[in-house]
Amino acid sequence: MNVLIIGASGGIGTVLVDDLVDLSFNLLLGYRSNKPVIKSTESQLVNAESFQDVHNFVQSGLEKFGRVDAIVNLPGNLILKPAHLCSEEEFYDTVNKNLKSAFAVVRAAGSLLKDCSVVLLSTAATNIGLANHELISSAKAGVEGLAKSAAKTYARKNLRFNCVAPGLVDTPLSSRITSNPIALKSSQKMHALGRIGKPSHVSNMIKFLIKSENDWITGQNFVVDGGLSSTK
Repeated sequence: MNVLIIGASGGIGTVLVDDLVDLSFNLLLGYRSNKPVIKSTESQLVNAESFQDVHNFVQSGLEKFGRVDAIVNLPGNLILKPAHLCSEEEFYDTVNKNLKSAFAVVRAAGSLLKDCSVVLLSTAATNIGLANHELISSAKAGVEGLAKSAAKTYARKNLRFNCVAPGLVDTPLSSRITSNPIALKSSQKMHALGRIGKPSHVSNMIKFLIKSENDWITGQNFVVDGGLSSTK
């Protein structure tokens, strides 16, 4: 399979890349900083918030492989504070990193591709009211709506769009929580299984969605959150 990954150098992206290399998939990796160094795998600098950059990246994948079987979009941020303390700059930064990057991928896929699985990253916080999550919840809810609409619009081209929505996962992005013993313990208690997630939990779901045998799934949001959003 030929897979494009945007945000390949992040916590989830790094594990996903290793997993797909083990499966002998052909990869083109997009990064904003910290270029991934993976043997026999090409990386390309991509501004995920730029429609043109993302379009060019997908075009490069198409030219390199002849066809693109899957695209995974992983960029994001995590600003946890109540809405009245969020600046306009933080609002646009969150929307651009999460929603605009996802929209750019949908736009490029719709223009250039057919017979492809597109996986976007959401958050379990869209399914439950969590304090101080207004920014990320609003942006990621937009990603979920985008995937559902795109799944219908581009079904004629056999483009499938799905979201994966994790709970708290132990990555550099969440280090402000995971490095604080009090905050970590509180977060663990919020998850029914009593522990936060690992990047491999998210990677496993992404792998499932991009495999060709699972090509009758589209317009869905797969919550991988240890019971955070579905139990009390």
